[in-house]
Amino acid sequence: MPEVRIAAEPRTEFGKGAARRTRRAGLVPAVLYGHGADTQHVVLPGHQLMLALKTPNVLIRLEGVPGVDGLALPKAVQRDPIKGFIEHADLILVRRGEKVTVEIAIRVSGDVAPDGLLDQQLVQISVEAEATHIPDGIDLDVTGMEIGAAIHAGDLKLPRGVSLQVDPEALVLHVIPQPTAEQIEAELGEGEAAEPTEGAEPAAEGAPQATDEGEAG
Repeated sequence: MPEVRIAAEPRTEFGKGAARRTRRAGLVPAVLYGHGADTQHVVLPGHQLMLALKTPNVLIRLEGVPGVDGLALPKAVQRDPIKGFIEHADLILVRRGEKVTVEIAIRVSGDVAPDGLLDQQLVQISVEAEATHIPDGIDLDVTGMEIGAAIHAGDLKLPRGVSLQVDPEALVLHVIPQPTAEQIEAELGEGEAAEPTEGAEPAAEGAPQATDEGEAG
């Protein structure tokens, strides 16, 4: 697992106004905690942090923060829902040899049998690993898998020292039959039938009116 060095500064201003000023200066407010130490508030260079977070479960060595000597692992990151920039980050201190629970990617390659369709239920899976040896993902080759074949969490080949943190029976992926042209047409037809036809609603409203008028007469 790569290690990235980032210069940090203690955060001295708090509140929404201070946070906005911090972000305008290209910095990101962050919280650092773990190992029973007091929570520390810091600011990190936004561009460097964004580049570091392109690597899943990246280890960050913070420099420039008094009393902090070690590695940190990103635990939660808040982003602007529209522009995507990082608004806030939570980091947890880790030590070499320490076990941590993280989500790692499941990467699939290959093609299943020609008459089958791959249905992947999980794209990430929770594992426990040594903090400085977190795998970047698990590779699965599905070449030639037949209809009905399945891979469960317990079937995954994990690196040495890595343990599964989900139900071994959890379905990762399976191969299902490809839908026929008739099935696709039937599903499309059902969708069209569910949509109200143009002019149907006024006609329905008109029927009770005609009945009411007949009763009145």
